[in-house]
This record gives sequence, C-alpha cells and structure tokens, in this order.
Amino acid sequence: MNNNLRKNAPRTQGNLKNSYNRIDHKRTDTLVYALGGLGEVGKNMYCFEHENEILIVDSGVRFPEDNLLGVDYVIPDYSHLVKNKAKKKVLIITHGHEDHIGGIPFLLKSVAITDIYAPRFAISLINKKLEERKMLRTVRIHEINSTSSVKMEHFTCGFFNTVHSIPDSLGILINTPNGRVVHTGDFKFDLTPVGTNADYQIMAYIGQVGVTMLMSDSTNSGVEDFSISEKKVASEIFDIMRKTKSRLIVATFASNVHRVAQILEAAVKCGRKVIIFGRSMENVVTIGSKLGTIKVGEQHFITPDQLNHIPANKVCIVCTGSQGEPLAALSRIASGTHRYIKLIPGDTVVFSSSPIPGNGASVNQVVNKLFRAGADVLTKSVLTNLHTTGHASQEEQKLMLQLIKPQYFMPIHGEYKMLKQHMETAMEVGIPAENIFTCANGDVLIMRGGKVFPSATRIQADDIYVDGNDISGVSTAVLKDRNILANNGLVAVIIAIDSKENRILCKPVIVSRGFVFIKDSQGLIKEAEQLVYNALKEKMAQRTTFSELKNTVRGTLEPFLYHKTHRNPIVIPVILNSKKAMEQMQNAHAHHNDTSVKTSHSSMDSAHHSSRKSTEKEQL
Repeated sequence: MNNNLRKNAPRTQGNLKNSYNRIDHKRTDTLVYALGGLGEVGKNMYCFEHENEILIVDSGVRFPEDNLLGVDYVIPDYSHLVKNKAKKKVLIITHGHEDHIGGIPFLLKSVAITDIYAPRFAISLINKKLEERKMLRTVRIHEINSTSSVKMEHFTCGFFNTVHSIPDSLGILINTPNGRVVHTGDFKFDLTPVGTNADYQIMAYIGQVGVTMLMSDSTNSGVEDFSISEKKVASEIFDIMRKTKSRLIVATFASNVHRVAQILEAAVKCGRKVIIFGRSMENVVTIGSKLGTIKVGEQHFITPDQLNHIPANKVCIVCTGSQGEPLAALSRIASGTHRYIKLIPGDTVVFSSSPIPGNGASVNQVVNKLFRAGADVLTKSVLTNLHTTGHASQEEQKLMLQLIKPQYFMPIHGEYKMLKQHMETAMEVGIPAENIFTCANGDVLIMRGGKVFPSATRIQADDIYVDGNDISGVSTAVLKDRNILANNGLVAVIIAIDSKENRILCKPVIVSRGFVFIKDSQGLIKEAEQLVYNALKEKMAQRTTFSELKNTVRGTLEPFLYHKTHRNPIVIPVILNSKKAMEQMQNAHAHHNDTSVKTSHSSMDSAHHSSRKSTEKEQL
C-alpha cells in the first residue's frame, strides 16, 4: 500500500482537558477508535480492541467529491488491521446502508475476517454485493436481531431495535473487560414509525444498569426539535397520488426502503400500475418483496413495453436520481435520453427527498430541465412533507442521552461541526465537558477500570481512494495529473534522436490534447517546436542521458506555454531512438501545416509503434 494516497484527516480535539493528559495504554486496556466516520459523513468503521481480539462495527464507503476525478469510492485505511493479522477479528453490521456495508468487499480482500454478524435486510444486500464479486465463500455470515447475542473471548454484544430509513436497524451494547459501551448505529425516534418500533424499554433498562460510554449518531446535530414522522410523509404522498390526474414520476433514495414501500402501496391504493427504473431501486424492491418489507404483489408491476399501453393517470414511475446524479434514471428522463420514458407535458414529478449538501446545483439543473419539458415538479418545502430524515435531530439525541445515561460520551457519524454540536447537546443534558471526546479518525480512547482516557498513541486512519475495484489505492501523483488534465490539457513532444551519433535527427513534433486547437494555433506550435529543437541541440552538444533530455524539454516548454497562454498543461516528452522513427517524423513534418487533431494522433501512434521496436540506452 506504499503508493496509496493517504489524505490525513485533521486532528480534532474535544476540549482542552482531553487534548492534554493523554496516557499510554497497558496490555489490559480496551482501545476504542474509528478508522472512518469521524469528521465526515460516510465510510463508518469503529473498532474495539482488547488483547488478542478486535471487534469491528460497520465497514462503509464514502462517495467521492467532484474534485476526485475518476475515483469511485473512498475507503478507510486498513493497514492497522492488516498489521495486527494475528488478532481475531469479527465484524458486526448495524444496518444495510452503503456507508455501513459498502466497504465489506474491500475489507475482506485485505483483512482476515472470520465472521460477519448482520441484521436480515443487511444480509441480503451484503450477499448480493459479495455474489457479484464471487466472494460469498470467503466469510461466514450470521443473522442477528434484537434478541441475539454475540460472544467473543473478551467482548459480549447485545442488540436493540432502532428506527431508521431501512428495515432491521440495530443499536449495540458492547460489554468489554473495562466497561460497557452503547453504539447507537443510525437512529431516529419516530413515535408513529413504519415498520418495527424502537426498543425504548430496553434502552432505558440498559441506562439503569449503567453505561460507561455512549457512541451516538451526529448527522442531524444542527437540526432543532423532532423530525417529521415517516407516516406524515406517507399521507402526503398518498394525497398527491390521489389528486394527480396525470402520469406520476416519484424519485427517492433507493436506500430508503420504508419510503419506497409506502410509495408503492399508495400507488396500488390509487389504482396505478407501478414501474421501477434504476438498478439500485430494482435491487431494493426485489429484496424487500422477498423479505416481506414491500407487500405489493407482482400483478401491480408493469414492464417497459407495457408502459405506453396504459392510461397516463393509471401509471406510477418510481426511479432513482433524486440527487441529480447524471447517470441516474431521473436525470436521463429530464434530458430526454432515457430508453423507455419520454416526458409528456403535464407529467407530475415528485422529489421525495432533500438535496444532500453539495448536490443542490445538480438537483436544480434536473428540476429546470423537467419544467422546460412541461412537467409539474413537487419538492420538499415548508408547505409539503415530502421527505423526512432517518437521523435523530437535537431533541431525539437528547432523548437517547437521557435513556442511556452514560458516564462518558463520544459523538460519531458526522462532520466535525456535527460532532461539536452533538457535544454541546450532551453538555445541555448534564454530561461534563471533560467526559466528552470529539475525536478524529485514528484517535484512540483507552477504557480502563470503568474510566475513559485519551491515548498518547494514534492509529493511521487516512483515506484510500479506489479506482474501480482496485484497493491498492490511487496515488497522489495520479490524482494531481487528472486535475491538471481536466483544467489544462496535455502537450506531447515527440523527438527523434540517434544515440550513436549523439544528435537530434529533425525538429520535434508537438501534439496537443485539451490544451489548444492545433489548426488555430499553428504559430504557437511552430515557435514551441523551434524553441525545443534549439534547446535539445545545445544539450546534445555534450554527452547526456534520456532523463536530462526530458527535463530539458519540460524546462524549456512549460515556461514558454505558460507565458503565451497562462495555462500549465502536462508536458510529456516522447524520445524515439531509431532511423525509422526519423522517417516518420519527417513525414509528419511534411503534412504539419494542415495538421488536424486526427492526423497528429496518427503520427503519434506510429511513432509510439516505432519506439516499442527500438532499444534505449540510458547513457548516450
């Protein structure tokens, strides 16, 4: 993993008392740390380590920001777990969202996990994920629920039901040799929930027995009051479904299984046939139907070829794309590029979601396209309850703190601002500031005899950027080059030399991609070629190396191009050491005055072909 891009998370400190007084841990201590999920929303991964065992809670991914070009996933750095390969490791999953299960295939490739314990719905999603990668036989997967118990040598875990936007969501009670920890997982308190209710009595009982430390979801720490009940959203969607006389298109998160189930049930009640678009949505509906979470029979679904043969007011289209993702179904519908659906003026499009921070511009772009096509668009506002969150807001966080009554508190699952706001909420309910730890990924807390201390040591917990399914990570240089290519383009300089005679055979040929249009920049290209030619002739008047020649090309061309264009393209020197290459270079020069991008590309390809057949000697 030496080539991985390791982006160090900023060190965050809860308060002055905790940022000092750090201690070294002993063999009998229990260590608590996060490899992901702190200072960010995503890639949740929390570890509990005691002597020869490591208990891991969740293994998620984070989806990359726009500046991470070509990166598919961001995963935690597993090097600490790899280094401790002699310790037995068990993974427990709280629920089936990608930021909690998406990293499992990458983790299993790097670390020997003996057993995974997960709730029912999460197991179906994990099995599908591992089956696609032919990894199903690499680990034992056990189903757990609120009555289950997981026993290791040093850890014993019990569970309690929580309410979230996906079925079978669990909180965990972890008994360690040095105290008891409650990990809430993702939760909210909904007094009229869809699906299983939260285990209030069990949480209160756990609080009465005594809890050393609470680790609690911080995502909505900045939101006041209680969140809206999922049943209110269901009622609003049903009213819209009933009143709408046109074709209805509903976009929501595929991961919000309860919402998807309610949309489908409302459609059936209103006599509408349902069609699903979007791979993730199709997967969730298939799994939900199989497990009984989605109770709509097959007779209510239609296929794409039936779509145009059913009256518009008898159709409900459920699709992905509520966040404006370019390749999602709704974005393609809005752009008119969807294979099966063409918007009809009067269509009603419902966004049963709120834009995730950073996605607002993409969502607005899709909404504008929908309006332009003649659709009526309904989004969440103060007048409509079309969406509610799956995460606890401030009053719900206070209720969790009051039920569990921990001695110590560690806010988790959130950006630093969210962790800090959760810390302030905890102080409001009476937890002393010195007993609250707002940590960064890699910070270690020590549990010793029922007390918690910050550790003097820190674990490596950087971001690893994954391109495709390759977990070796994308190097810093690669990402930097991708950004330069995106902003400034590429200039290749093809040079033919004769190493035996120590001379350059002809003027270089410069090929540009994404920098300037060659036809409109003949003067600039010719001047650049002459400049490089003169510099190389001067350099080759004495003995030199290929490396020095390439540095000469870059050192000459980069300042010249910046002076002329105020742009810094990537400059790639291609040195060809053969007579045949010289002939092709001369041929390229003969046609250079009317060179098109396509012709230049052909010359470059031919030159590369010749270079593969020639042999380079490092010392000329």
